[in-house]
Amino acid sequence: MTWNWQRPDWPSFSFDAARLVQAERAFLRGAGVFIGSVEHLEFGERERVLVESMVREAVTTSAIEGEALNRESVQSSLMRALGLDAPTLRVRPQERGIAEVLVDLYRRPTESLTHERLCDWHRRIMAGAMAGGSYRAGPEPMRIVFGRAERPHVHFEAPPSSRVRAEMGRFLDWFAGTEHQTGILARAGIAHLYFESIHPFEDGNGRVGRAVAELALAQGAGRAFVSALSPTMLRHRREYYEALARASTTNRVTDWLAWFAGAALEGQSRALALVEFAIDKARFLARFAPLCNPRQAAALRRVLDEGPDGFEGGLSARKYMAITGASTATTTRDLSGLVEMGAANRVGEKRATRYLLNVAPRPVGRVRVDESGGIVQDGRKD
Repeated sequence: MTWNWQRPDWPSFSFDAARLVQAERAFLRGAGVFIGSVEHLEFGERERVLVESMVREAVTTSAIEGEALNRESVQSSLMRALGLDAPTLRVRPQERGIAEVLVDLYRRPTESLTHERLCDWHRRIMAGAMAGGSYRAGPEPMRIVFGRAERPHVHFEAPPSSRVRAEMGRFLDWFAGTEHQTGILARAGIAHLYFESIHPFEDGNGRVGRAVAELALAQGAGRAFVSALSPTMLRHRREYYEALARASTTNRVTDWLAWFAGAALEGQSRALALVEFAIDKARFLARFAPLCNPRQAAALRRVLDEGPDGFEGGLSARKYMAITGASTATTTRDLSGLVEMGAANRVGEKRATRYLLNVAPRPVGRVRVDESGGIVQDGRKD
């Protein structure tokens, strides 16, 4: 297998810009709508939306790599890093670290991307790991391997460690030189692929690489915002990995950029839905939380944490018991109480009974860029 970095045209990525024209225009329009929607919120609601967006980004970019973070701990870390009042919780270093990276992205979207900034992000994300904050330097090949130990499949092999510093220097020069010369989505998509192809760290490359893509999107939009790129990539994780794998063998990257553009547009829709949902959520809790016992309040918050897409399948008695630890009899009383106060509706019968909160879900459909450059959402072409 010949990898992209082994080809004579590396790193001169080429693509059909015409295929991205509609997507680039749609992203710019959507960025304006999102920024305007946030600016029209009252101050308290604006802060809640920001924190909610960043929590979701932190949790999902880690989940893509198989790392589970505690949502409440991440939220506490983000609030403290933003200078907001936050409950005192026990926070693991990796939860604090990813929160600090996202706050840095939000507060410094126009500042240069440098070796030092990237290594600082990596050190925080890796939270004290031995190689945290340093480019890889060992003699062993950096290979991404899947499959069973006895029959491993090499998904990708990165440049040797001896080339990393020079490759990263070229990458950073390219990133600085393309800010106003390339479409927003094209630049962000190439930046992510370029960074992942170098794979400069021993671990944590995916999380840092997605932060690089977020920075490129924010710079292109001219404002700091959280695009919900990671929640979308987590939802389509297998496609994401497959698209990266296909792009890692060539420097003709039109298909990769079309996939990335679809994910970015879907993420943008998800970010706007989250703004609307966060407002609904705050108002719902303000109305019903004072009427709830601690178990009911905990269950409501857990369901609402699922975000605009809603709690898959609704809230069942079994899920309620798993969340709260309540007995069967207590669960029945609590769920009936939620219905009586107007917080939930009961649907179905017997084992199929589910409880749906009176907050409208705001599901976001799949977005793709087709071969002609058209934008297809939920199977419908715009």
